[in-house]
Amino acid sequence: MVVSPRRPTKPREGMRPSPTNPSRLSSRRHRICLRSPPMSLDIWPQTATWHGGELHLGGVGAVELARVYGTPAYVLDEADFTARARSWLDALPDGDVHYGGKAFLCPEVVRWLDGLGLSLDVCTGGELAVARAGGMPPERVVFHGNNKSPAELRRAVEWGIGCVVVDSFTEISRLAAIAADLGVRQRVMVRVTPGVDPRTHAFIATGGEDSKFGFSLSSGAAALAVERVTAEPSLELYGLHSHIGSQIFDLDAFGTAAARMAEFAAGFGVTRLDLGGGLGIGYLPTDPTPPTPAELVAVLKKETAGLRLAVEPGRSIAGPSTVALYEVGTIKGSYVSVNGGMSDNPRPGMYGAAYTASLANRASDAPRSPFTVVGKHCESGDVLVRDLPLPDDLRPGDLLAVPVSGAYQRSMASNYNHLPRPPVVAVRDGAARAIVRRETEEDLLRLYL
Repeated sequence: MVVSPRRPTKPREGMRPSPTNPSRLSSRRHRICLRSPPMSLDIWPQTATWHGGELHLGGVGAVELARVYGTPAYVLDEADFTARARSWLDALPDGDVHYGGKAFLCPEVVRWLDGLGLSLDVCTGGELAVARAGGMPPERVVFHGNNKSPAELRRAVEWGIGCVVVDSFTEISRLAAIAADLGVRQRVMVRVTPGVDPRTHAFIATGGEDSKFGFSLSSGAAALAVERVTAEPSLELYGLHSHIGSQIFDLDAFGTAAARMAEFAAGFGVTRLDLGGGLGIGYLPTDPTPPTPAELVAVLKKETAGLRLAVEPGRSIAGPSTVALYEVGTIKGSYVSVNGGMSDNPRPGMYGAAYTASLANRASDAPRSPFTVVGKHCESGDVLVRDLPLPDDLRPGDLLAVPVSGAYQRSMASNYNHLPRPPVVAVRDGAARAIVRRETEEDLLRLYL
């Protein structure tokens, strides 16, 4: 088994065994496993196997990964990521798939996406810079955001960005002036809030009437925005956009939004709809089975016949592909402290996101008791997993693996308590390499004057 921090790799294939051949992968896992983990394998990446109680990802063992790259670390299964991306392309061959970069983005991932033929959506100048560094062609990039600065817009237009999603009347005027000054006709989509309740957490619901995003459909603001865009000689109305929220399992909500958007588009002769992302994934073995990309696309197409569709999956590609690896530091009663916490996974503290974890470095036949896995930050709310059954012989130095850690963890990570952010390590075919290096204290100190 080889662990190489710098081995180049080509993108190939990847919540449920393999989207392309689940039965073959499942049987292979059961043939390889010497000892199964104490939970369902469905929430683990495609290549996850367990040898004598040790977790292997992409053919590389957790112990070796911790030895070479340290902990905490995000371990990304490249085959799983790319196969999930392909499943979206397969579901929508006659449309456009824009990966939602806010879930997780780095230049290497941009290169994977480009090689697969996906497009990319970005929300800030920083994400735009990553897209450029990864070599994504500008015509395949869509620029979102409710408050893009003039400098960000100018940089995007100068680069030749494929489309800007306008989100306010101020932005329509601002973008029109920039495009006119640069002598280009910029493609835009108008973001519409269709008034749909997706039944998800309020913090990640974006399609209702009371939202900071987009133009209200029911108030008439969306129609006025379309008219403003078409009246600007330097802007081209390319399509309409909506996004109702994240972590959604209710296909009826997507269908309702699609139907409302299609009816609105017909009134203006618009032939292109971008219906955003938001398809939910499972984080726990007890979660319901999420809809597949094909099931979602079937619902969308039923309501939008004759229109060209675009979707923006992010979490459903990145989330299940990555495992966070931690080392146990102290055990005090029912509290297990690990060497990370809310700085590398703020989601439990922000909106009660639930995770699970497993002992990853060895087998144990000891009885299990409920433990609360906490981080090392100076906050009582620094909790990663509550009431987790772990073996009673758990000890400092053991490794814990948290699955479904690829979306909105590294991208939302902070330096709280001046803790450097973990690396992202890609694994494939028995080899590993860092695609985002670990931050150091020296990195943090460079910012101070």
